[in-house]
Amino acid sequence: MSDTLSYLLMAWLDPGLLGLTALGVLAGIYIGAIPGLSVTMAVSILISFTFSWNINNALALMVGIYVGGVYGGSRTAILLNIPGAPSAVTTAFDGYPLAQRGEAGRAIGLSTVMSVIGGLIGVAVLAGTAPYLSDLALQFAPRDYFLIAVLGLLLVSSLSGKSLSRGIFSVALGAVIGLVGMDMVTAQPRLTLGQMELLGGIHYVVVMIGLFGVAEALYQLHNLSKVPIKQKVDKIVPPLNMVLKFLPLSARTAVIGVIVGALPGTGGDIASLFAYDHAKRTVKNPSRPFGEGAYEGLVAPETANNAAVGGAYVPMLTLGMPGDAVTAVIIGALVIHGLNPGPMLMIETPHIFWFTVGNLALANIFLLFFGLTGIKIFSKIVEVPKAILIPLILVLCVVGTYSINSNMMEVYWMLGFGILGYWLKVFGFQMGPIILGVILGPLLDESYRQAMSSVGDRGGDFLLALVTNPLSLVLTSVITLVLLGNTPLKGWLTKRFSRS
Repeated sequence: MSDTLSYLLMAWLDPGLLGLTALGVLAGIYIGAIPGLSVTMAVSILISFTFSWNINNALALMVGIYVGGVYGGSRTAILLNIPGAPSAVTTAFDGYPLAQRGEAGRAIGLSTVMSVIGGLIGVAVLAGTAPYLSDLALQFAPRDYFLIAVLGLLLVSSLSGKSLSRGIFSVALGAVIGLVGMDMVTAQPRLTLGQMELLGGIHYVVVMIGLFGVAEALYQLHNLSKVPIKQKVDKIVPPLNMVLKFLPLSARTAVIGVIVGALPGTGGDIASLFAYDHAKRTVKNPSRPFGEGAYEGLVAPETANNAAVGGAYVPMLTLGMPGDAVTAVIIGALVIHGLNPGPMLMIETPHIFWFTVGNLALANIFLLFFGLTGIKIFSKIVEVPKAILIPLILVLCVVGTYSINSNMMEVYWMLGFGILGYWLKVFGFQMGPIILGVILGPLLDESYRQAMSSVGDRGGDFLLALVTNPLSLVLTSVITLVLLGNTPLKGWLTKRFSRS
């Protein structure tokens, strides 16, 4: 017990580790805030500099960047409607309308506090239930990932605004974009139009920057004469009664974030989508309508995507399987330092597990401090005249896209998606469902084909497995309930039970 406590507090008591964690969080916030500069890229670059370091020092810096980067994407999502990271896409749905109302300071302050709460809940779950959650994640078969992807696509009803048909079209368009490239099963080109440049697919960050960055900049050309709204930044720290009001929603979405994060290959982007949908379905009287600046629409995704960080470490440390792209890179760092991520890690080197738990908790404390500072300067971005801001946004979009793979073709694609996104916005389409399709389309395709292959391509056996396996049965039942909830049958049943 004393050894466990000493490992937990190691990062807190060593000045060098404290400094590295703080530096990582601060750098991560600003890396995450710039579209195109991903946390995965930053951690990957770090490996080349830290392979000769002590493992604790290397992990402290990487954990700090990871935690700060996941949160950092929310700042530009709130201020400019340009998510700095995929996990911040849903943050923009209500965060940006809050900034348009002059409440950018309060929105960033609330997102910071709720991100820290979600992060700490994720760390607590990692410390207390890692072996149990890893066992659950290990039981997920390809058909279960297929069902999760289907469930994710059903969120289109929550992200479509006032037109479900437009949302269905958008998510289908996103899925088609996500499937462009080399077929992972047959190794044949798919939807590439004979272009060699498309064999590697279209990076979802390129699509995201185009649809949210360039499209928004072009759309704002309609409002060049509009006077920028003065942002209220005198009350950044949310009052205690507001935090307590949203705490139940925060706790529920944190659980969603941890569970989704613990599933290998998922991450904060999918967790935030599930959390946002959960908020829309369960919050009966939001502060404002969702999509128009509801605080609940900000709290749910921000809590979930930070809780998913703790969840992502579960399969990494206990199974040697990455929960997301960042933990995949961290696995490489552990291997380089002579460690063996997987079931034997907690037996052979338990101090690494408990050091990581303590370091994640420390990083979230630093996140609270750094997240609540510099907001006044950040919020001034919204007050910059649009004639100056729009060209700056376009330049950042180009630089951010080029920095992904140093590929000018991706810049052209990004600009093309920006023009497409502009016209879609003009005709009332939402960008969220398109990104949803881009993210979930490949997962849906790959997991379905793996599931069918596991039963010898027999459709009957595949359908039978959906109702005979306990985990698959639960997911199938949830999907059925969600489908029924989007039909007139829901209203009929509600009236019937209310009368009785």
